[in-house]
Amino acid sequence: MSTAAKIVGPHVMTIEVTDDEIIAHLVDGRTISVPLVWSWRLADATGEQRQHWEILGDGESMRWSDIDEDISVEGMLHGMPARRLRGHTRARERQA
Repeated sequence: MSTAAKIVGPHVMTIEVTDDEIIAHLVDGRTISVPLVWSWRLADATGEQRQHWEILGDGESMRWSDIDEDISVEGMLHGMPARRLRGHTRARERQA
């Protein structure tokens, strides 16, 4: 008799955003972090906006709806920083 193990990807349990890092605590006990500047939207956001997040699905990603930012756990693990859109600056966001 053989037993097939279901491989489950990393899932976030909770998030912290500091002035320097995005920190994800995973359900399997790991903690991963990336520099805050990897998300230019979070880097440009206010402290209050950074703390207003939700976990999507089964924990595969996080969303900050106030600033239209989504970050996947896989992206954090594989080192995939967000690219700033051409011509997109903090001043333009303030005008909107």
